[in-house]
Amino acid sequence: MILCLSLCYLSRKKRLSKLLDMAEQLKEKYLIPEVMPEPNRAEEQAFYQLLKMAEKSMLERISEVERERGEYHAYIEQWVHEVKTPITALKLLCENNRSPFSREVLAELENINRYTEQALYYARSEHTEKDYSIQEMSLSDVVHGAIADNKYLLRQSNMTITVDELGPVVYADDKWVRFILNQIISNAVKYRVQQKPSLHIFTERSGDQILLSIADNGVGIPESDLPRIFEKGFTGRNGRIIHSSTGIGLYLCKRLCDKLGIGLSASSSGKGTTMTLSFHINDFITGVQS
Repeated sequence: MILCLSLCYLSRKKRLSKLLDMAEQLKEKYLIPEVMPEPNRAEEQAFYQLLKMAEKSMLERISEVERERGEYHAYIEQWVHEVKTPITALKLLCENNRSPFSREVLAELENINRYTEQALYYARSEHTEKDYSIQEMSLSDVVHGAIADNKYLLRQSNMTITVDELGPVVYADDKWVRFILNQIISNAVKYRVQQKPSLHIFTERSGDQILLSIADNGVGIPESDLPRIFEKGFTGRNGRIIHSSTGIGLYLCKRLCDKLGIGLSASSSGKGTTMTLSFHINDFITGVQS
């Protein structure tokens, strides 16, 4: 009897240990009934059926949440496209009726357009692979396009812009990179100094990377805040001074850069901030072109 009980104990322990190991390896723990063998004992079968019911309920709930998220994302995209029509109409009206007042309105319209773009790209950031297209991209064209997107905002803030020769060609999606640059430029304007604000854009090569840097002479980022500036919702010490900070812009930039395989880093010495985008050089394509 002792031998029989020992063998039964070892057998059940082995089976249960195997189930625990399988559960540990599963990313979605609620799927354990799909991989576990159906038990023979009546008591275990009852627990097995309870697990199957819980799994079914969880899958139904997940499907419902995914459907709701999909509908929400579709609504956001539709709303952004619809709201762009009156924004464009207002821009045309202001540009056709130039005055100091219309120039101020155009600067605010650039802000509104950037916030709507931010909402659109935030909704798309989970599935960037459905929207981006990697191709040869001129950094000069993308940088000057981003400056043009913010021309009234830059003019209103009296920002002096210096753009060095941006010769290198990289491989990325120009639309997404332009959006990232727009966010960085708007931050430079938001955290500018009042006397002679400036922006310097330049490139340099470091090993197998092309570094695109956007440096300003603004208020800078405190050293204690630097490690957290890409966290969602983090505004830091400067955010307590400038109440319009949301902590979404840099978070979204970092998220998109990670999706696109672009490095993003920030440096600040207490005065002024330099944001750097790192593009990998494709040696194979470069060799074929040369």
